[in-house]
Amino acid sequence: MMRKTGLAAALVLAATPAFAADTPTINSGDTAWMLTSSALVLLMTIPGLGLFYGGMVRRKNVLATLAQSFGATALITVLWMVIGYSIALTPNPDAGTNAWIGGFGNLFLGKMTLTSINPLGPTIPESVYMFFQMTFAIITPALIAGAVADRMKFSAFLWFMALWLLLVYCPIAHWVWGGGWLGVAGAMDYAGGSVVHLNAGTAALVTCLVLGKRIGYGSENMSPHNLVLSVIGACLLWVGWFGFNAGSAVSAGFNAGMAAAATQIAAAAAALGWMVAEWIIAKKPSVLGMISGAVAGLVAITPASGFVDPMGALIIGITAGVVCYISAVWVKKAFGYDDSLDAWGVHGVGGALGAIMTGMFAKAAINPAYPKGGWLTDGNFDQMIAQLKDVGAVFVYCAIATFIILKAIDLVIGLRVPPEVEVEGLDINLHGETVHH
Repeated sequence: MMRKTGLAAALVLAATPAFAADTPTINSGDTAWMLTSSALVLLMTIPGLGLFYGGMVRRKNVLATLAQSFGATALITVLWMVIGYSIALTPNPDAGTNAWIGGFGNLFLGKMTLTSINPLGPTIPESVYMFFQMTFAIITPALIAGAVADRMKFSAFLWFMALWLLLVYCPIAHWVWGGGWLGVAGAMDYAGGSVVHLNAGTAALVTCLVLGKRIGYGSENMSPHNLVLSVIGACLLWVGWFGFNAGSAVSAGFNAGMAAAATQIAAAAAALGWMVAEWIIAKKPSVLGMISGAVAGLVAITPASGFVDPMGALIIGITAGVVCYISAVWVKKAFGYDDSLDAWGVHGVGGALGAIMTGMFAKAAINPAYPKGGWLTDGNFDQMIAQLKDVGAVFVYCAIATFIILKAIDLVIGLRVPPEVEVEGLDINLHGETVHH
């Protein structure tokens, strides 16, 4: 049984008597794979995302950017243990698990024991399942840092991460994966196209609009200071993504194997798609474009990875590379918003695109949990409706909630550093350190 499907969510709603009848058996192979996957996903945030973003900012803000990824990892780990896991993904009928939010009966992981099992991962210890889900909770808000680079207070960033995790990520994760209304309605999100990427990308767009443009945006040179760091970060993201997608099978079996193959194919196809589009339009294929394309493909295949065959992955990857290039470069330029590192253009647009294309190319033969398949593969247009509902609900709720959180923080402590700090650099002013002495 996969952990991130509407079917799994529906089973949670049915509570636990069905599981009580059969004593789950821990599978050592599944457990080993999920421990490995958890480590791979954690590697995506630190150091992967930190280096990917850190190489793209100006030299005076490198440490501040790395601090955001590292700080988010520490903060969200504790919050997930205290309350996040309980309200997002713990089947907890005693505390009123429902369509909108999980229960409060597992605060501080008080009900997790050495031998307990979450029915969403019935062949692995609950401690492993909780840890795997924690790594998803860590990277999702950390992605938003790409839109706030060079200008947000570190204190405001930490407050935003905490509130956004509890008020946005956890409810949406419950809606889709934890027995909530979107999962029950049939939304297919294998590893986080809407829950992770569209969610984080939408928050990134709202945040960059609320913060406003960087000083000198459009007139000063704000090109990446060290693309070698970004390439290394992108490589770590690519490798770590196999834990992200193939690990979402919660088993070391057929589903994990197909998800891994789809992930590799889509990433490569998107890198080529972005590269060719940029080569045609800008006349030169940039290294930044190639790594951005690969990440766009990884994002887009995330919701589809356990539902599509290799041909579907190829189509999704090529489409994501071209569409995300247009969004990150030309749409941003046309509208003039300062999404510093293209968090919306890659993650928001890529996540929405992948979620919709999942409804097109999902194949019933690939995943028995969804015997109706998708629109273009099995003639199931209803799946498109479910996917569009998923995308629309996540975008609207995330945008509104993010705006309210930002305005509240701005009212209390302020969001943006003073102009003189922004000009001199965040590293020395916020952290008392610099990369080069």
